[in-house]
Amino acid sequence: MRLTTASESPAGPGLGQEGMKAQAALLPYALLAFGVCLPIFVWVASHAANAAWMSASFAVFALGWGAFYAVVGWLKTPDAANARRRARVQILGGLIWAAAIAQLTLFAEGAGPARDTLELLALGAAIVCVVFTAPWLPSLLIVAPAALAAPLAAFAFRDHAPPLGPAAIAAAALALALALLVNTILRGQFALAAERETLIAERAEQAEAARRLARSKSDLVSTLSDEIRNGLASVAHLLGSAAGRSRAAPSRQQIAAALDAVNDLLNVLETTVDAENAEAGRLTVEARPIDLAALAVDLVAAHRAAAAAKGLELSLHIEPDLADARGAAAADPARARQVLSALIGNAVKFTLRGRIEVRLSRPSAGRISVAVADTGPGLDDDEVARALQPFRRVTRTSAGSPGAGLGLPLAAQLARLMDGELRIESARGIGSCFTLDLPFDATATPAQAPAAPALTAPDARRLRILALEPEALPAAMLRASLEQLGHQVVHAADASRAVELARVCDLDLVVAADPAAVAGLRALPGAAARTPIIALADGEAEEAEAALTSGADALLRRPATAPAVARAIAEAMAPSAPANDRAVA
Repeated sequence: MRLTTASESPAGPGLGQEGMKAQAALLPYALLAFGVCLPIFVWVASHAANAAWMSASFAVFALGWGAFYAVVGWLKTPDAANARRRARVQILGGLIWAAAIAQLTLFAEGAGPARDTLELLALGAAIVCVVFTAPWLPSLLIVAPAALAAPLAAFAFRDHAPPLGPAAIAAAALALALALLVNTILRGQFALAAERETLIAERAEQAEAARRLARSKSDLVSTLSDEIRNGLASVAHLLGSAAGRSRAAPSRQQIAAALDAVNDLLNVLETTVDAENAEAGRLTVEARPIDLAALAVDLVAAHRAAAAAKGLELSLHIEPDLADARGAAAADPARARQVLSALIGNAVKFTLRGRIEVRLSRPSAGRISVAVADTGPGLDDDEVARALQPFRRVTRTSAGSPGAGLGLPLAAQLARLMDGELRIESARGIGSCFTLDLPFDATATPAQAPAAPALTAPDARRLRILALEPEALPAAMLRASLEQLGHQVVHAADASRAVELARVCDLDLVVAADPAAVAGLRALPGAAARTPIIALADGEAEEAEAALTSGADALLRRPATAPAVARAIAEAMAPSAPANDRAVA
């Protein structure tokens, strides 16, 4: 017979284990009860006709008592933690007493005048077994019938005084009924206790989650306040100089420093939004075949100038079987670029001298890896663990450099979302190697990896773009970014005006900040409904999903910087060529 343990209890998780514990708590009292019964048994058996058998029965009783004592002792050891083994041992302990009671009943059959008394003692011992098996249902269903079997058979199939046999059977039936009733009540109590423990655990988990959220928000505010203060201070100083509050106009170095500060601030804000969305489970990825080698080439080229400025050698090595473009990695193109850019950018930022190598390899048939190795300061195990925690920067290596401490944790989260892994190998004072491992399909054809487009290019085309942005300052920034890219811009402040302009004007692209306007543009008749649309969003997943559902071709997150606008235009215009062919002046 297969015993039901705690995890398999049909009445609920933990009920079987609680029943075993309750029964185990009663077992020392069972030892005491049988110990008290022993002198009575010896006194009655001394009047039996087969006195010689009494010594053997006494020995069997003593052996059973000793074996049961060993069982009670074993239940206090660490081995008893195994629920299935504990169940078998407790059942075995009960069957030991059942066997001793059966032997006592057989001894009573030849006891002559003392037979009825000894059989009543055997029945009483069996009822004691019923009492002590009541808390745990499997023991009650197995041990109790085994203990009652021999005494009830003696009273049912042997001649006794008229009231004795029926009374004994009725007593046994009443004991079983009461034991089942007690077991039902106890199981209800166990279920309530288990539910209470579950509620306490859930409350503790919710409290810990609230504490983690509070710490995260506190770290977020602390980090962003520093970054925002630094970035805005640079911009305020530059604007003050430009407005004539100082005697000298801002120099090129001041403008470059302010621009770097603002770009660093924008990167921190974008990373923070992505990290918060990933933490809340709102960040999704779309796996597509991508050429990871081409992406690595593009990113290495983008970071080579920064590396050269620090005197660092930045090299790229691609295995020959990857260079021939057979197969493709399965990943989200934008997120794969984001992770690799963060890894290479961190290597350039934190490496003071030496070299950085980006290596692509195929560690196995279904995987592809990009390793970024540097000769930077390196990290020990504790520092690696700290670097993977949000808002936890390694002071020894990151002092004086901008950032929120979110790049590496976000990269690890994005890798997991793409069914990949981010591995870190580092030695303090020697360097680090960060490896992005992604799925690889040898039969797939890679799509063109999204590259960061240049702001201007000789073959770029001038587009007629309608910009819908109700707020004045964001509208001015968006218009400046679009005109910086060489496009013609028509501005609308509300959705109805934007739809009307799209109806009467020949447009190449629409940038809209209102999902309702996107739906209205898609409802226009004729070719106007097919105009590519870029949706402006603040970073909320629900807002982005609403824009895409309404019919937008690409998303652009505020604030709209020129590189981000260029990428969004390239994505929105990818399915079709621009409607006009006027080259950028």
